Amino acid sequence: MYPEKSSLFTGEELFRDRIATIDEKGERSWIYPKKPKGDLHNKRIVVSIALLTLLFTGPFIKINGHPLMLFNILERKFILFGVAFWPQDFFLFMLAMLTFVVFIILFTALFGRLWCGWACPQTIFMEMVFRKIEYAIEGNYMSQKALNNAPSSPSKFFKKASKHIIFFLLSFIIANTFLAYLIGIDELKNIVLDDPFNHVGGLIAIIIFTAAFYGVYAHFREQVCLVVCPYGRLQGVLLDKKSVVIAYDYKRGEPRGKIHKAQIRELGDCIDCHQCVQVCPTGIDIRNGTQLECVNCTACIDACNSIMDKINKPQGLIRYTSEDAIATKAKFQISTRIIAYSVVLTLLLGTLITLLALRSDVEATILRTPGILFQQLPNNQVSNLYNMNIVNKTFSDFHLQLKVVSPIGKIQWVGKALSDLKHQDIASCEFFIILNKVDIKSRKTKVTIQIVANDKVVEEVNTNFIGPTN
Repeated sequence: MYPEKSSLFTGEELFRDRIATIDEKGERSWIYPKKPKGDLHNKRIVVSIALLTLLFTGPFIKINGHPLMLFNILERKFILFGVAFWPQDFFLFMLAMLTFVVFIILFTALFGRLWCGWACPQTIFMEMVFRKIEYAIEGNYMSQKALNNAPSSPSKFFKKASKHIIFFLLSFIIANTFLAYLIGIDELKNIVLDDPFNHVGGLIAIIIFTAAFYGVYAHFREQVCLVVCPYGRLQGVLLDKKSVVIAYDYKRGEPRGKIHKAQIRELGDCIDCHQCVQVCPTGIDIRNGTQLECVNCTACIDACNSIMDKINKPQGLIRYTSEDAIATKAKFQISTRIIAYSVVLTLLLGTLITLLALRSDVEATILRTPGILFQQLPNNQVSNLYNMNIVNKTFSDFHLQLKVVSPIGKIQWVGKALSDLKHQDIASCEFFIILNKVDIKSRKTKVTIQIVANDKVVEEVNTNFIGPTN
């Protein structure tokens, strides 16, 4: 993704040796990005508002009285779009995660880190919420730098204190929202309204989440994208020269140089104004090519376009494009790699949809009780003892019946018969399966049991029946 022979690189390529947030001594170098503005930034604001609205209203949205989404890891209770999932559905979760990973690979191979700039929660909160508050209180980048370097004063204390108090309160709100997705909005209300000492665990969780979010957005900031998030580091294997990324058109821009009104310009369109560098929230120079620090936030595109308008040059010196398009003017083509990813994604998605469609409302496990042999009964009948665990995955109560359908047999319960199963409940029971001796053709006979819930067959379970051979 880097041009090899161009005045783009003069001298040593120092940008490859260290990131902009770390100085030569290995210490943190604070980034002061210039306040972005432009058409793409306005569009990102609209997208961010929509996504933030969805995030903060999600816990309050219910389907038939149940959360739209719930990820209760402690109780192993998950709800997606009003459908409950249990630990027994873990294979579906793993398949969904694998499908998502392949989708990310395909999406990145096509469009680069579009996700990072437009939809990633880290970027949205940092650039569209916390950074906006910082601009409102402390001013633009030069004012922020001057304030940080200024001696202590009541004005400085007021601005810094106001900013960090607001940051902490926002972190508290985000932490509560995050917790609402884990335990549900109703349980969160109980924790908030009740005596805190009755919910010490919830209180500790709120404090930990609040501190974590505050630490990220007030101090760690862009380091999350540069150091913690593995996605940026995967670009080297996910991107190729055909991938669409935010790129500087070095063919058009080089050789760069300052503009002089009295001279006929013989240089490229880049006037070396450094506006693209000043607005970058990770401190890179996009003119050096695609780098792992770039989150595709489009701030450099807006900044460059505004300069091009001022010097009467066409926009797009920095734009969404591919290295191939810059180097050879080639039109976008679907590569073999993209086709392969698409085929794999289609197969995974088809399998996932099929399994979800075939997923039963009730899941039962029926096993012969170990260590107990068959019993021969009067009237040429034989019985085996079984244990059953059954899960109701729905939000409805079921009236249950068990039927031995192949070969025809009957059920004799040990103790009270399992006739009712409450919503989202798990039950265990024991029963005998009784078969006629003439239906036992071998020492191990396959038996099919139907589970009928509210007069509807919801599951068929196969197990083995041990008996004498005729």
